[in-house]
This record gives sequence, C-alpha cells and structure tokens, in this order.
Amino acid sequence: MEILKLIGMLIEYPDDALWQHQDEIRSLAEQQQPALLPFINQYLTTPPLDMQADWCALFERGRATSLLLFEHVHAESRDRGQAMVDLLAQYEQAGLQLNCRELPDYLPLYLEYLSLREASEARQGLLDIAPILALLGGRLKERESAFSELFDALLTIANSPLRSQSVAQQVATEARDDTREALDAVWEEEQVKFIDDKTCDNSAQQQHQRRFRDEAAPQYLDLSAGGSR
Repeated sequence: MEILKLIGMLIEYPDDALWQHQDEIRSLAEQQQPALLPFINQYLTTPPLDMQADWCALFERGRATSLLLFEHVHAESRDRGQAMVDLLAQYEQAGLQLNCRELPDYLPLYLEYLSLREASEARQGLLDIAPILALLGGRLKERESAFSELFDALLTIANSPLRSQSVAQQVATEARDDTREALDAVWEEEQVKFIDDKTCDNSAQQQHQRRFRDEAAPQYLDLSAGGSR
C-alpha cells in the first residue's frame, strides 16, 4: 500500500524532496486517497522552511503529539523496551533495516513497514494503533492543525470507526504541554553545564528522556485489554 508510505513521508519532518516530486505525490493521492488532495496542495504550496517550522512547533514541543507510538502507551516504563525489541524483530523479518537514528516505534517508520505488507495485514497493523492515531489526530485538531487529516486518512484506510473527532471531549480536558509556561517548566530545573561530561551517553533516546523528565505528562492510552482489535 504505497499510500501508507506517502502519508508517513507527509507526517515526517518535511523533506525538500517532496517538493521535487509534486506530480507523483498528487497522482498517487488522487488514485488512492483523493480526500487528501486539499491537504497535499496546501502542503506543497507552502515554502519548505515554513513547513519545517510548523512541523517543529507541532511535533517537537511536548510529548502529547510525539510521533513515537509507545510514548502514548508505555511512556518510559520497562514494557516500552520489550515492545521496541518485538517491533524491531518484525522489521528485520520483513527485511527493513533501521539506521542508528531511528527508533522502531517512530510512526513514519511503522507506516513504511506496513506499506510493504499485504493490504489486509497493513490494515490490521493500523487497527492495532487506531486509538493512538485518533488521539494524535484529536490533539492536532484541537490545535487547529490540518495535519489531523493525515491521521483521519489512516483511520479510514484501516476501516476503523475512530476519528480525531472521537476523542474531542478527552482532548479538550487535557493540559497543553506545548505552551511557553509548560516548556519553561521543563527546562528550569535542568543543570547548566559549562564543560563536557565525557561519562554522559548522548544518545537521542536519553536526550529525549532528560528533556521531558519533569514535564506535565499527557494522558496515556491503556491498551492492556486489547480493545484495538
């Protein structure tokens, strides 16, 4: 399902290559998800630097709209590590190789993996994360971002009854974690260092954990009952 890889590319940090392949992108969307054409046209008529700035404001300010799937299920519990290992094994079995910067639960990567599967398996893979997709879409809709349309498109492809609007009431009661006050609270207790600490592991995952350690956490999903199937 090529459309899943395309949606993943549109969710990911905007790459200049997207503007270089506009005809192919519009053609694929017109064939498989014509409802996305207005979003794609708006996206591609926006200068890349502006789209990149918008993306950073949406997906890199706080945890609530994190594109790391397990962030919304396991947060930083030990279960997250095992879930990562299991998902990585699925990727390797499918012949998908990760580079050192990618975490297995990064949504665009998961969509690329599903795009390589049979249609029925890909839909089931989307259904497995449908509550997360609806939650992310709902939070983006609350922030008046057109990116919510991408998450609704994924839910449509999955034949899920959920949509971003399904969680509107829940999202409306959440404390925003992307405000200046919330972000200031994250950094105010960080220790200022003027020399390099050579004993510190600067991996992307540990940087993420340090950055959001004291942040007001958003509501997390409980999928322990297996209700997504």
